[in-house]
Amino acid sequence: MSVDPITLEVARNALEGIADEMNLALIRSSYSPNIKERRDCSSALFDAKGRMIAQSWGMPVHLGAMPFSVKAALQELKEWEPGDVVVLNDPFRGGAHLPDLTFVTPIFHRDTLVGYAANRAHHADIGGMRPGSIPADASEIHQEGLRIPPVKLRRRGRWDRDLLELILANVRTPKERVGDLRAQFAANETGRRRLLEFIERCGPERFRMLVEALLDYSEKRLRAALKTLNPGTYRFEDALDDDGRSARDVRIRAAVTVDAERGSVVVDFTGSSPQVEGPVNAVYAVTASATYYTVRCFTDPGVPPNDGAYRPIAIVAPEGTVVNATPPAAVVGGNLETSQRIVDVLIGALAQAAPERALAACQGTMNNVALGGIDPRTGEPYTVYETIGGGFGARRGKDGLDGVHCHMSNTLNTPVEALETAYPLRVERYELRPGTGGRGRWRGGWGIRRDVRVVDHRATLSLLTDRRRSRPYGLRGGEPGAPGQNVLIRNGHEYELPAKGVVELQPGDVVSIRTPGGGGYGPPEERDPPQREPNPQAGKL
Repeated sequence: MSVDPITLEVARNALEGIADEMNLALIRSSYSPNIKERRDCSSALFDAKGRMIAQSWGMPVHLGAMPFSVKAALQELKEWEPGDVVVLNDPFRGGAHLPDLTFVTPIFHRDTLVGYAANRAHHADIGGMRPGSIPADASEIHQEGLRIPPVKLRRRGRWDRDLLELILANVRTPKERVGDLRAQFAANETGRRRLLEFIERCGPERFRMLVEALLDYSEKRLRAALKTLNPGTYRFEDALDDDGRSARDVRIRAAVTVDAERGSVVVDFTGSSPQVEGPVNAVYAVTASATYYTVRCFTDPGVPPNDGAYRPIAIVAPEGTVVNATPPAAVVGGNLETSQRIVDVLIGALAQAAPERALAACQGTMNNVALGGIDPRTGEPYTVYETIGGGFGARRGKDGLDGVHCHMSNTLNTPVEALETAYPLRVERYELRPGTGGRGRWRGGWGIRRDVRVVDHRATLSLLTDRRRSRPYGLRGGEPGAPGQNVLIRNGHEYELPAKGVVELQPGDVVSIRTPGGGGYGPPEERDPPQREPNPQAGKL
Protein backbone atom coordinates (compact mmCIF):
# COMPACT_ATOMS: atom_id res chain seq x y z
CA MET A 1 0.00 0.00 0.00
CA SER A 2 1.45 3.38 -0.99
CA VAL A 3 1.42 6.50 1.16
CA ASP A 4 -0.19 9.59 -0.32
CA PRO A 5 1.67 12.95 0.03
CA ILE A 6 -0.81 14.47 2.47
CA THR A 7 -0.65 11.52 4.86
CA LEU A 8 3.14 11.51 4.61
CA GLU A 9 3.34 15.20 5.49
CA VAL A 10 0.96 14.78 8.42
CA ALA A 11 3.03 11.86 9.72
CA ARG A 12 6.29 13.77 9.29
CA ASN A 13 5.03 16.74 11.28
CA ALA A 14 3.57 14.49 13.96
CA LEU A 15 6.89 12.71 14.48
CA GLU A 16 8.88 15.94 14.48
CA GLY A 17 6.36 17.36 16.95
CA ILE A 18 7.05 14.44 19.29
CA ALA A 19 10.80 15.10 19.10
CA ASP A 20 10.22 18.81 19.78
CA GLU A 21 8.05 17.98 22.81
CA MET A 22 10.82 15.72 24.11
CA ASN A 23 13.31 18.56 23.91
CA LEU A 24 10.96 20.97 25.64
CA ALA A 25 10.45 18.46 28.45
CA LEU A 26 14.21 18.19 28.84
CA ILE A 27 14.70 21.96 28.95
CA ARG A 28 11.86 22.63 31.37
CA SER A 29 12.77 19.90 33.85
CA SER A 30 16.57 20.33 33.84
CA TYR A 31 18.54 21.84 36.72
CA SER A 32 21.58 23.44 35.10
CA PRO A 33 21.48 26.83 33.34
CA ASN A 34 23.44 25.23 30.50
CA ILE A 35 20.42 23.13 29.54
CA LYS A 36 17.58 25.16 31.06
CA GLU A 37 18.71 28.56 29.75
CA ARG A 38 21.17 27.88 26.93
CA ARG A 39 19.25 24.86 25.60
CA ASP A 40 22.38 22.82 24.98
CA CYS A 41 20.45 19.64 24.22
CA SER A 42 18.73 17.75 21.40
CA SER A 43 16.21 14.92 20.97
CA ALA A 44 15.30 12.42 18.27
CA LEU A 45 13.21 9.34 17.45
CA PHE A 46 14.51 6.12 15.88
CA ASP A 47 12.82 3.07 14.41
CA ALA A 48 13.40 -0.50 15.56
CA LYS A 49 16.43 -0.80 13.23
CA GLY A 50 18.09 2.21 14.86
CA ARG A 51 17.46 4.57 11.96
CA MET A 52 16.69 8.18 12.84
CA ILE A 53 13.16 9.05 11.71
CA ALA A 54 12.67 12.51 13.25
CA GLN A 55 14.64 15.07 15.22
CA SER A 56 13.89 18.14 17.29
CA TRP A 57 15.25 21.60 16.79
CA GLY A 58 18.48 21.69 18.74
CA MET A 59 22.22 21.45 18.25
CA PRO A 60 23.32 20.38 14.75
CA VAL A 61 26.50 18.87 16.19
CA HIS A 62 24.33 16.67 18.46
CA LEU A 63 21.75 15.63 15.91
CA GLY A 64 24.05 14.43 13.16
CA ALA A 65 26.16 12.45 15.62
CA MET A 66 23.38 10.99 17.78
CA PRO A 67 22.57 8.16 15.31
CA PHE A 68 26.10 6.83 15.84
CA SER A 69 25.46 6.60 19.60
CA VAL A 70 22.18 4.76 19.07
CA LYS A 71 23.86 2.29 16.70
CA ALA A 72 26.66 1.77 19.22
CA ALA A 73 24.10 1.02 21.94
CA LEU A 74 22.31 -1.47 19.70
CA GLN A 75 25.57 -3.22 18.81
CA GLU A 76 26.70 -3.42 22.44
CA LEU A 77 23.41 -4.48 24.03
CA LYS A 78 21.52 -7.30 22.37
CA GLU A 79 18.69 -7.62 24.89
CA TRP A 80 16.28 -4.75 25.54
CA GLU A 81 13.30 -4.83 27.86
CA PRO A 82 10.52 -2.38 28.70
CA GLY A 83 11.76 0.12 31.27
CA ASP A 84 15.41 -0.02 30.19
CA VAL A 85 17.43 3.15 29.62
CA VAL A 86 20.95 3.14 28.24
CA VAL A 87 23.44 5.95 28.89
CA LEU A 88 26.72 6.57 27.05
CA ASN A 89 29.17 9.34 26.25
CA ASP A 90 32.18 7.50 24.80
CA PRO A 91 33.30 9.54 21.76
CA PHE A 92 34.83 6.46 20.18
CA ARG A 93 31.50 4.61 20.33
CA GLY A 94 29.33 7.15 18.58
CA GLY A 95 29.59 10.00 21.07
CA ALA A 96 31.01 13.45 20.46
CA HIS A 97 32.81 14.46 23.65
CA LEU A 98 32.47 13.39 27.27
CA PRO A 99 30.23 16.22 28.59
CA ASP A 100 27.52 15.16 26.09
CA LEU A 101 25.56 12.32 27.68
CA THR A 102 23.15 10.39 25.47
CA PHE A 103 20.09 8.53 26.78
CA VAL A 104 18.51 5.75 24.67
CA THR A 105 15.12 4.31 25.65
CA PRO A 106 13.50 1.35 23.84
CA ILE A 107 9.83 1.69 22.91
CA PHE A 108 7.64 -1.44 23.01
CA HIS A 109 4.16 -1.72 21.56
CA ARG A 110 2.37 -4.76 22.98
CA ASP A 111 5.68 -6.57 23.65
CA THR A 112 7.11 -5.72 20.22
CA LEU A 113 10.06 -3.35 19.92
CA VAL A 114 8.99 -0.55 17.57
CA GLY A 115 11.62 2.14 18.09
CA TYR A 116 13.81 4.19 20.39
CA ALA A 117 13.69 7.63 21.97
CA ALA A 118 17.04 9.34 22.41
CA ASN A 119 18.35 12.65 23.65
CA ARG A 120 21.74 14.25 24.19
CA ALA A 121 22.54 16.97 26.72
CA HIS A 122 25.74 18.80 27.59
CA HIS A 123 26.50 18.46 31.31
CA ALA A 124 28.40 21.34 32.90
CA ASP A 125 30.79 18.85 34.53
CA ILE A 126 31.61 15.20 33.97
CA GLY A 127 34.82 15.10 36.02
CA GLY A 128 38.32 15.23 34.59
CA MET A 129 41.30 17.45 35.31
CA ARG A 130 39.53 20.86 35.11
CA PRO A 131 36.19 22.21 36.41
CA GLY A 132 33.60 22.20 33.65
CA SER A 133 35.26 19.26 31.86
CA ILE A 134 36.59 21.40 29.00
CA PRO A 135 40.31 21.03 29.79
CA ALA A 136 42.15 23.08 27.19
CA ASP A 137 45.45 21.53 28.30
CA ALA A 138 44.35 17.89 27.98
CA SER A 139 46.54 15.57 25.94
CA GLU A 140 44.50 12.37 26.24
CA ILE A 141 40.85 11.50 26.74
CA HIS A 142 41.45 10.10 30.23
CA GLN A 143 42.05 13.66 31.45
CA GLU A 144 38.76 14.93 30.08
CA GLY A 145 36.31 13.19 32.38
CA LEU A 146 34.37 10.02 33.09
CA ARG A 147 34.08 7.86 29.95
CA ILE A 148 30.89 5.80 29.81
CA PRO A 149 30.36 2.98 27.29
CA PRO A 150 26.77 1.93 26.45
CA VAL A 151 25.41 0.66 29.80
CA LYS A 152 21.94 0.37 31.31
CA LEU A 153 21.26 3.12 33.82
CA ARG A 154 17.69 1.84 34.30
CA ARG A 155 16.70 -1.82 34.14
CA ARG A 156 13.04 -2.84 33.87
CA GLY A 157 11.92 0.51 35.21
CA ARG A 158 14.36 0.78 38.13
CA TRP A 159 17.49 2.94 38.42
CA ASP A 160 20.78 1.07 38.71
CA ARG A 161 21.79 2.78 41.96
CA ASP A 162 25.36 1.48 41.88
CA LEU A 163 26.00 2.91 38.42
CA LEU A 164 24.27 6.18 39.25
CA GLU A 165 26.38 6.59 42.40
CA LEU A 166 29.53 5.80 40.41
CA ILE A 167 28.73 8.61 37.95
CA LEU A 168 27.87 11.11 40.69
CA ALA A 169 31.04 10.29 42.64
CA ASN A 170 33.15 11.38 39.67
CA VAL A 171 31.64 14.83 39.10
CA ARG A 172 32.09 18.09 40.98
CA THR A 173 28.40 19.04 41.11
CA PRO A 174 26.41 15.85 41.80
CA LYS A 175 23.16 17.57 42.78
CA GLU A 176 22.99 19.41 39.47
CA ARG A 177 24.03 16.31 37.54
CA VAL A 178 21.38 14.03 39.02
CA GLY A 179 18.75 16.65 38.22
CA ASP A 180 19.84 16.81 34.59
CA LEU A 181 20.01 13.02 34.33
CA ARG A 182 16.43 12.75 35.56
CA ALA A 183 15.40 15.42 33.05
CA GLN A 184 16.91 13.35 30.25
CA PHE A 185 14.97 10.32 31.45
CA ALA A 186 11.75 12.37 31.54
CA ALA A 187 12.34 13.61 27.99
CA ASN A 188 12.63 10.07 26.64
CA GLU A 189 9.54 9.01 28.57
CA THR A 190 7.66 11.83 26.84
CA GLY A 191 8.82 10.54 23.47
CA ARG A 192 7.94 6.95 24.34
CA ARG A 193 4.38 7.82 25.39
CA ARG A 194 3.74 10.08 22.41
CA LEU A 195 5.08 7.59 19.86
CA LEU A 196 2.89 4.85 21.31
CA GLU A 197 -0.13 7.15 21.01
CA PHE A 198 0.80 7.75 17.35
CA ILE A 199 1.16 4.01 16.68
CA GLU A 200 -2.16 3.29 18.37
CA ARG A 201 -3.83 5.67 15.92
CA CYS A 202 -2.23 4.37 12.74
CA GLY A 203 -1.40 0.77 13.67
CA PRO A 204 2.08 -0.84 13.84
CA GLU A 205 2.12 -2.05 10.21
CA ARG A 206 1.03 1.33 8.91
CA PHE A 207 3.67 2.98 11.11
CA ARG A 208 6.43 0.87 9.55
CA MET A 209 5.15 1.77 6.10
CA LEU A 210 5.12 5.48 6.96
CA VAL A 211 8.71 5.27 8.24
CA GLU A 212 9.97 3.65 5.02
CA ALA A 213 8.12 6.18 2.91
CA LEU A 214 9.47 9.09 4.94
CA LEU A 215 13.08 7.91 4.70
CA ASP A 216 12.74 7.34 0.95
CA TYR A 217 11.18 10.78 0.53
CA SER A 218 14.10 12.51 2.26
CA GLU A 219 16.58 10.59 0.11
CA LYS A 220 14.77 11.54 -3.09
CA ARG A 221 14.62 15.21 -2.15
CA LEU A 222 18.29 15.43 -1.29
CA ARG A 223 19.30 13.61 -4.48
CA ALA A 224 17.13 16.01 -6.49
CA ALA A 225 18.83 18.98 -4.80
CA LEU A 226 22.31 17.58 -5.47
CA LYS A 227 21.44 17.25 -9.16
CA THR A 228 21.09 21.04 -9.36
CA LEU A 229 24.77 21.57 -8.47
CA ASN A 230 27.48 21.85 -11.10
CA PRO A 231 29.23 18.45 -11.25
CA GLY A 232 32.91 18.20 -10.47
CA THR A 233 35.45 18.01 -7.65
CA TYR A 234 35.94 21.11 -5.53
CA ARG A 235 38.74 21.59 -3.02
CA PHE A 236 39.19 23.93 -0.10
CA GLU A 237 41.23 24.09 3.07
CA ASP A 238 41.36 26.13 6.26
CA ALA A 239 42.92 25.68 9.69
CA LEU A 240 42.43 26.02 13.39
CA ASP A 241 44.83 28.52 14.95
CA ASP A 242 46.44 25.88 17.19
CA ASP A 243 45.66 22.80 19.27
CA GLY A 244 46.33 24.34 22.68
CA ARG A 245 49.63 22.49 23.08
CA SER A 246 51.64 24.10 20.26
CA ALA A 247 51.32 27.15 18.00
CA ARG A 248 51.07 25.12 14.79
CA ASP A 249 48.03 25.38 12.53
CA VAL A 250 45.72 22.37 12.48
CA ARG A 251 44.86 21.91 8.82
CA ILE A 252 41.47 20.71 7.50
CA ARG A 253 41.33 19.78 3.81
CA ALA A 254 38.38 18.53 1.80
CA ALA A 255 37.72 17.46 -1.76
CA VAL A 256 33.98 17.49 -2.49
CA THR A 257 32.93 15.49 -5.55
CA VAL A 258 29.43 16.19 -6.83
CA ASP A 259 27.86 13.53 -9.07
CA ALA A 260 24.91 15.46 -10.45
CA GLU A 261 23.74 12.55 -12.58
CA ARG A 262 23.28 10.21 -9.61
CA GLY A 263 22.45 12.93 -7.13
CA SER A 264 25.23 12.03 -4.72
CA VAL A 265 28.28 13.60 -3.14
CA VAL A 266 31.58 12.26 -1.80
CA VAL A 267 33.42 14.32 0.81
CA ASP A 268 37.07 13.31 1.16
CA PHE A 269 39.15 14.74 4.03
CA THR A 270 42.42 13.13 2.92
CA GLY A 271 45.30 15.52 3.57
CA SER A 272 43.95 16.87 6.85
CA SER A 273 46.41 17.08 9.74
CA PRO A 274 47.28 13.95 11.71
CA GLN A 275 45.60 13.85 15.10
CA VAL A 276 47.29 16.25 17.49
CA GLU A 277 48.36 16.25 21.12
CA GLY A 278 45.86 18.93 22.15
CA PRO A 279 42.10 18.44 22.61
CA VAL A 280 40.85 19.55 19.17
CA ASN A 281 40.68 16.11 17.57
CA ALA A 282 37.27 15.21 16.14
CA VAL A 283 35.89 11.68 16.15
CA TYR A 284 34.20 10.35 13.01
CA ALA A 285 30.67 11.01 14.32
CA VAL A 286 31.45 14.72 14.71
CA THR A 287 32.93 14.98 11.21
CA ALA A 288 29.90 13.19 9.78
CA SER A 289 27.55 15.50 11.65
CA ALA A 290 29.26 18.63 10.29
CA THR A 291 29.20 17.15 6.78
CA TYR A 292 25.52 16.22 6.89
CA TYR A 293 24.63 19.66 8.21
CA THR A 294 26.56 21.53 5.52
CA VAL A 295 25.28 19.48 2.59
CA ARG A 296 21.66 19.82 3.73
CA CYS A 297 21.96 23.57 4.31
CA PHE A 298 23.68 24.14 0.99
CA THR A 299 21.26 22.09 -1.09
CA ASP A 300 17.77 21.91 0.43
CA PRO A 301 17.40 22.85 4.13
CA GLY A 302 13.76 21.76 3.97
CA VAL A 303 14.64 18.08 3.51
CA PRO A 304 13.28 16.20 6.55
CA PRO A 305 16.41 15.36 8.57
CA ASN A 306 16.46 11.60 8.99
CA ASP A 307 18.44 8.53 7.99
CA GLY A 308 17.24 8.76 4.40
CA ALA A 309 18.64 12.26 3.95
CA TYR A 310 22.15 10.96 4.66
CA ARG A 311 22.11 8.11 2.14
CA PRO A 312 23.42 10.20 -0.82
CA ILE A 313 26.42 11.43 1.23
CA ALA A 314 29.65 9.42 1.40
CA ILE A 315 32.50 10.46 3.69
CA VAL A 316 36.18 9.57 3.53
CA ALA A 317 37.94 10.47 6.79
CA PRO A 318 41.30 8.70 7.26
CA GLU A 319 41.80 7.18 10.70
CA GLY A 320 44.35 8.87 12.90
CA THR A 321 43.66 12.36 11.59
CA VAL A 322 42.00 15.33 13.28
CA VAL A 323 38.75 14.42 11.50
CA ASN A 324 38.75 10.77 12.62
CA ALA A 325 40.80 10.50 15.78
CA THR A 326 41.58 7.22 17.52
CA PRO A 327 42.12 6.53 21.24
CA PRO A 328 43.56 7.85 23.44
CA ALA A 329 43.29 11.22 21.66
CA ALA A 330 41.92 14.21 23.54
CA VAL A 331 38.70 15.15 21.74
CA VAL A 332 36.69 17.59 23.86
CA GLY A 333 37.34 20.50 21.48
CA GLY A 334 36.79 18.51 18.29
CA ASN A 335 33.07 18.62 18.91
CA LEU A 336 33.25 22.35 19.66
CA GLU A 337 35.91 23.95 17.47
CA THR A 338 36.95 21.47 14.77
CA SER A 339 33.33 20.87 13.77
CA GLN A 340 33.02 24.60 13.02
CA ARG A 341 36.13 24.61 10.85
CA ILE A 342 34.90 21.57 8.94
CA VAL A 343 31.77 23.56 8.05
CA ASP A 344 33.90 26.52 6.92
CA VAL A 345 35.94 24.22 4.67
CA LEU A 346 32.91 22.49 3.13
CA ILE A 347 31.14 25.79 2.43
CA GLY A 348 34.33 27.07 0.80
CA ALA A 349 34.38 24.00 -1.44
CA LEU A 350 30.67 23.99 -2.29
CA ALA A 351 30.77 27.73 -3.02
CA GLN A 352 32.63 26.76 -6.17
CA ALA A 353 29.78 24.48 -7.24
CA ALA A 354 27.00 27.02 -6.63
CA PRO A 355 28.41 30.49 -5.79
CA GLU A 356 24.99 32.10 -5.45
CA ARG A 357 24.07 29.81 -2.52
CA ALA A 358 27.21 30.35 -0.43
CA LEU A 359 27.76 32.60 2.54
CA ALA A 360 31.01 34.01 3.86
CA ALA A 361 32.59 32.39 6.89
CA CYS A 362 30.81 32.83 10.21
CA GLN A 363 32.81 33.43 13.39
CA GLY A 364 34.15 29.86 13.19
CA THR A 365 34.28 29.15 16.92
CA MET A 366 31.96 28.45 19.83
CA ASN A 367 34.08 30.56 22.25
CA ASN A 368 33.94 27.93 24.99
CA VAL A 369 34.31 29.20 28.55
CA ALA A 370 34.37 26.88 31.58
CA LEU A 371 34.72 28.24 35.12
CA GLY A 372 34.75 26.48 38.44
CA GLY A 373 35.59 26.96 42.09
CA ILE A 374 34.00 27.05 45.53
CA ASP A 375 30.93 29.26 45.77
CA PRO A 376 31.56 31.57 48.76
CA ARG A 377 27.80 31.85 49.31
CA THR A 378 27.33 28.13 49.96
CA GLY A 379 30.79 26.63 50.47
CA GLU A 380 30.03 24.07 47.75
CA PRO A 381 31.74 23.52 44.38
CA TYR A 382 30.25 25.05 41.26
CA THR A 383 30.97 24.70 37.57
CA VAL A 384 29.67 26.85 34.75
CA TYR A 385 29.99 26.30 31.02
CA GLU A 386 28.85 28.51 28.21
CA THR A 387 29.52 29.33 24.59
CA ILE A 388 29.24 32.85 23.24
CA GLY A 389 27.81 34.00 19.92
CA GLY A 390 29.58 36.08 17.31
CA GLY A 391 29.24 37.33 13.76
CA PHE A 392 27.36 35.43 11.06
CA GLY A 393 28.75 35.50 7.55
CA ALA A 394 27.18 37.73 4.92
CA ARG A 395 25.48 36.20 1.88
CA ARG A 396 24.11 37.47 -1.38
CA GLY A 397 21.45 40.07 -0.57
CA LYS A 398 21.85 39.96 3.23
CA ASP A 399 24.20 41.35 5.83
CA GLY A 400 25.40 38.83 8.40
CA LEU A 401 23.51 38.61 11.68
CA ASP A 402 25.13 40.18 14.74
CA GLY A 403 25.95 38.31 17.94
CA VAL A 404 24.47 34.89 17.20
CA HIS A 405 25.54 31.27 17.53
CA CYS A 406 26.52 29.86 14.17
CA HIS A 407 26.38 26.55 12.32
CA MET A 408 27.07 23.57 14.63
CA SER A 409 26.12 25.56 17.72
CA ASN A 410 22.48 26.57 18.04
CA THR A 411 22.21 27.56 21.69
CA LEU A 412 21.38 30.81 23.42
CA ASN A 413 23.77 32.90 25.46
CA THR A 414 23.28 32.51 29.23
CA PRO A 415 21.05 35.38 30.43
CA VAL A 416 22.85 37.74 32.78
CA GLU A 417 20.23 37.28 35.52
CA ALA A 418 20.48 33.48 35.37
CA LEU A 419 24.27 33.49 35.47
CA GLU A 420 24.49 35.90 38.40
CA THR A 421 21.78 34.09 40.37
CA ALA A 422 23.28 30.64 39.98
CA TYR A 423 26.98 31.43 40.33
CA PRO A 424 29.33 33.82 42.22
CA LEU A 425 29.95 35.79 39.04
CA ARG A 426 28.96 39.25 37.80
CA VAL A 427 28.54 40.29 34.15
CA GLU A 428 30.00 43.78 33.88
CA ARG A 429 29.92 44.33 30.14
CA TYR A 430 27.82 42.68 27.44
CA GLU A 431 27.64 44.33 24.05
CA LEU A 432 28.16 43.96 20.33
CA ARG A 433 31.56 44.79 18.82
CA PRO A 434 30.77 47.36 16.12
CA GLY A 435 32.80 47.12 12.94
CA THR A 436 34.06 43.56 13.51
CA GLY A 437 32.11 42.20 10.52
CA GLY A 438 34.05 42.03 7.27
CA ARG A 439 33.34 44.87 4.85
CA GLY A 440 31.56 44.03 1.63
CA ARG A 441 28.57 44.79 -0.54
CA TRP A 442 26.90 42.96 2.32
CA ARG A 443 28.82 43.21 5.59
CA GLY A 444 29.55 40.40 8.00
CA GLY A 445 27.85 40.22 11.37
CA TRP A 446 29.41 41.77 14.47
CA GLY A 447 30.97 39.84 17.33
CA ILE A 448 30.21 40.18 21.05
CA ARG A 449 32.13 41.42 24.07
CA ARG A 450 31.22 39.76 27.36
CA ASP A 451 33.09 40.65 30.57
CA VAL A 452 32.55 38.46 33.64
CA ARG A 453 33.98 39.22 37.11
CA VAL A 454 34.88 36.55 39.67
CA VAL A 455 33.30 37.61 42.97
CA ASP A 456 34.99 36.90 46.35
CA HIS A 457 36.71 33.62 45.44
CA ARG A 458 39.40 31.97 43.34
CA ALA A 459 38.38 30.10 40.22
CA THR A 460 39.84 28.01 37.42
CA LEU A 461 39.17 29.19 33.87
CA SER A 462 39.47 26.93 30.84
CA LEU A 463 39.23 28.47 27.38
CA LEU A 464 38.69 26.65 24.09
CA THR A 465 38.36 29.30 21.38
CA ASP A 466 39.60 29.92 17.87
CA ARG A 467 39.82 32.56 15.11
CA ARG A 468 42.10 34.57 17.39
CA ARG A 469 44.91 34.65 14.78
CA SER A 470 43.12 33.66 11.59
CA ARG A 471 40.08 35.59 10.37
CA PRO A 472 36.72 34.34 9.03
CA TYR A 473 37.02 34.55 5.25
CA GLY A 474 34.98 36.79 2.98
CA LEU A 475 33.50 35.71 -0.35
CA ARG A 476 33.41 37.20 -3.85
CA GLY A 477 35.47 40.24 -2.93
CA GLY A 478 34.21 40.62 0.62
CA GLU A 479 36.72 41.22 3.39
CA PRO A 480 37.35 38.84 6.28
CA GLY A 481 35.80 39.39 9.68
CA ALA A 482 37.85 40.62 12.63
CA PRO A 483 39.51 38.00 14.83
CA GLY A 484 38.46 37.44 18.41
CA GLN A 485 40.43 38.15 21.57
CA ASN A 486 40.55 36.79 25.12
CA VAL A 487 41.63 39.25 27.82
CA LEU A 488 42.24 39.07 31.57
CA ILE A 489 41.56 42.34 33.38
CA ARG A 490 43.34 42.38 36.75
CA ASN A 491 43.66 45.50 38.90
CA GLY A 492 42.75 47.68 35.94
CA HIS A 493 45.40 46.21 33.62
CA GLU A 494 44.65 44.08 30.55
CA TYR A 495 46.59 40.90 29.76
CA GLU A 496 45.99 38.94 26.57
CA LEU A 497 45.06 35.31 27.12
CA PRO A 498 45.71 32.45 24.71
CA ALA A 499 43.00 31.07 22.45
CA LYS A 500 43.21 27.78 24.32
CA GLY A 501 44.48 27.50 27.84
CA VAL A 502 43.88 27.32 31.58
CA VAL A 503 44.17 30.31 33.93
CA GLU A 504 43.90 30.49 37.71
CA LEU A 505 41.78 33.54 38.57
CA GLN A 506 41.98 35.70 41.68
CA PRO A 507 39.05 37.39 43.42
CA GLY A 508 37.98 40.42 41.40
CA ASP A 509 39.53 39.26 38.12
CA VAL A 510 37.51 39.97 34.98
CA VAL A 511 37.50 37.64 31.98
CA SER A 512 36.73 39.52 28.77
CA ILE A 513 35.74 37.37 25.77
CA ARG A 514 35.63 39.32 22.51
CA THR A 515 34.27 37.16 19.72
CA PRO A 516 35.05 37.29 15.98
CA GLY A 517 32.94 38.95 13.30
CA GLY A 518 31.64 37.24 10.17
CA GLY A 519 33.11 37.61 6.69
CA GLY A 520 31.75 40.09 4.14
CA TYR A 521 30.25 39.24 0.75
CA GLY A 522 30.92 41.14 -2.48
CA PRO A 523 33.21 44.13 -3.12
CA PRO A 524 32.89 46.83 -0.40
CA GLU A 525 32.77 49.63 -3.02
CA GLU A 526 29.47 48.25 -4.30
CA ARG A 527 27.72 48.76 -0.96
CA ASP A 528 24.80 51.19 -1.14
CA PRO A 529 24.94 53.36 0.86
CA PRO A 530 28.71 53.11 1.47
CA GLN A 531 29.65 51.43 4.74
CA ARG A 532 30.44 54.03 7.39
CA GLU A 533 32.72 53.76 10.38
CA PRO A 534 30.72 52.35 13.30
CA ASN A 535 29.46 54.38 16.20
CA PRO A 536 31.49 53.13 19.21
CA GLN A 537 28.44 53.57 21.46
CA ALA A 538 26.21 51.47 19.23
CA GLY A 539 25.31 47.86 19.68
CA LYS A 540 24.92 47.47 23.44
CA LEU A 541 22.81 44.47 24.36
